[in-house]
Amino acid sequence: MTQDEILSIFKQTKALLEGHFQLTSGLHSPQYFQCAKVLQYPKHMEVLCGMIANHFRSTQIDVVISPALGGIVVGQEVGRQLSVRTMFAERKDGSLQLRRGFEIMKGEKVLVCEDVTTTGGSASEVIEIVKREGGTIAGVGTIVDRSGGKVKFPNFYATMVMNVLTYQQTECPLCQQGKPIDKPGSRSNK
Repeated sequence: MTQDEILSIFKQTKALLEGHFQLTSGLHSPQYFQCAKVLQYPKHMEVLCGMIANHFRSTQIDVVISPALGGIVVGQEVGRQLSVRTMFAERKDGSLQLRRGFEIMKGEKVLVCEDVTTTGGSASEVIEIVKREGGTIAGVGTIVDRSGGKVKFPNFYATMVMNVLTYQQTECPLCQQGKPIDKPGSRSNK
């Protein structure tokens, strides 16, 4: 599937939002990728997550882990297609943690999956969890890399790479124009 075809799916499902958004990273942007609106359709979920699974199929993967909330569906479907365990890290007291009895065994090869990568902050937090637990990072997969390829991880794969404008809050022209801000991400932003 081409980048244009993937972008077309986002537009058809009204998952590419235009406006003034505060991202989970805290950055501001005129565009927001609401992957949940795409992934609610099993045919799109299967194809997009299948692209990630196929990229890592020849890599030894024991576990797929995702940051909650947005990455859970991606990780679950990638893990299903690779026939491996899946789990997620969730926020407690402001940081991502393994909960619900999830464990990564020493030496396990772990694939980190998420829906959208902007700065790589959530994936980096999950990578630190994996390392702390004694696992080895096999790679990082995402549906959308909105950094335009600036975010770097070992064995990083994105189904779609776009360079989407982002601004620090203090430099945001949308704020300067007085446009109302929307905070659609799962993490409460300040």
